[in-house]
Amino acid sequence: MSTTIVPTGEAPPAPPETGEVPTSVDLAADFRASGVAEVLDELDRELVGLRPVKLRIRETAALLLVDRARKRMGLTQTTPTLHMSFTGNPGTGKTTVALRMADLLYRLGYVRKGHLISVTRDDLVGQYIGHTAPKTKEVLRKAMGGVLFIDEAYYLYRPDNERDYGQEAIEILLQVMENQRDDLVVILAGYADRMDKFYQSNPGFRSRIAHHIDFPDYEDGELLAIADTMLTGQNYHLDAGARAAMTQYIALRRKQPHFANARSIRNALDRARLRQANRLFETTTGPVGVEALSTITAADILASRVFSGGLDSERKEQS
Repeated sequence: MSTTIVPTGEAPPAPPETGEVPTSVDLAADFRASGVAEVLDELDRELVGLRPVKLRIRETAALLLVDRARKRMGLTQTTPTLHMSFTGNPGTGKTTVALRMADLLYRLGYVRKGHLISVTRDDLVGQYIGHTAPKTKEVLRKAMGGVLFIDEAYYLYRPDNERDYGQEAIEILLQVMENQRDDLVVILAGYADRMDKFYQSNPGFRSRIAHHIDFPDYEDGELLAIADTMLTGQNYHLDAGARAAMTQYIALRRKQPHFANARSIRNALDRARLRQANRLFETTTGPVGVEALSTITAADILASRVFSGGLDSERKEQS
């Protein structure tokens, strides 16, 4: 994955400074004025299911609203540790939640810019002596004032390769996470078991991360709802036969290797649209109406190799 910068929404104005220390605060009014509700609503619209994840995000928002109120009342002066760990299988919404978290932190005044920079090992670690430090520092420079999302973070550490430069990147990251935590939030993401081993090998990360959020796999019904949402966004829909076929597809596909939750569903729908287009060209001789152009049928789904025991993919789906 290449480095990406994703802008977030506009922050609402901060509460007015009167010079006086308030003796009480209206948390409900703060919540409404902060724009946090908009972020949470957008998260609900974007992601099906993930109830435990959404609950943790809401709890984090409540904590930060209370912390902000406490600061205004002179009860605390330190910024809470906001570095996070997102663990779960591919396609469970980790990057989307990271983007919304950047927006939430910006609206509450915990980051200056609210942008998200998403990177992997290749963006941080060099291939020769003297290459890693400038690469890592440049990524950190771009991320300052926002959120740095490091996907598959465990690949930074390769103890079996004595010529690997990942440890240099780790040391720079740890220093910045500690000394500049008022200006940068780091989110480490990856498979749960690999992240556990990574933290065991690098205790400095675990001690700097306060929020660990696990992303569960989607259930079959949730994956079908995700398919509906994806198709609706592209002005397609499943007919009754296609819906039944898609239900079967999901049950079969998730038992196969390299299943990537919503990502696998997206790939399956892309191939279904490809088959639909070819079907229309091969079977239609006259004008084609909106309904035909918008409908995915059972035939478009059942042609998948999944139903014959094969993988419906040209190559393995990446994590």
